[in-house]
Amino acid sequence: MDRGMVGSTSKGRLHVEVRHHGPTAVVTPAGELDHHTAEVLREPLDECVDQGRVRLVVDCSQLEFCDSTGLNVLLGARLRAEEAGGSVHLAGMLPVVARVFEITGAEAVFTVHETLEEALADSPAD
Repeated sequence: MDRGMVGSTSKGRLHVEVRHHGPTAVVTPAGELDHHTAEVLREPLDECVDQGRVRLVVDCSQLEFCDSTGLNVLLGARLRAEEAGGSVHLAGMLPVVARVFEITGAEAVFTVHETLEEALADSPAD
């Protein structure tokens, strides 16, 4: 099973790592996701879908802040993945980030997992 790191990028307050776990792309943003850093997350999410990895797990355990621009990046990735027959799962959200999803109702359109391990266990067989 391929579980290797395939890339990382950063800009100021946000660093994003991408690794593959079987058919799933695990995307881990660390830091603050906002208007100034949104492209740092959007680009690897789009690349995953473009490469045919349409089951995306966003490990939010290191995401310290997310504003409406960040939320829109995740919603856009969800739409692209679903159009390609996939899905976006969110895992390990800190309370401050989970609150944004709760207030906006966005939590209802994502599959949300308590932990990354739970999200990966929910993955289809390799």
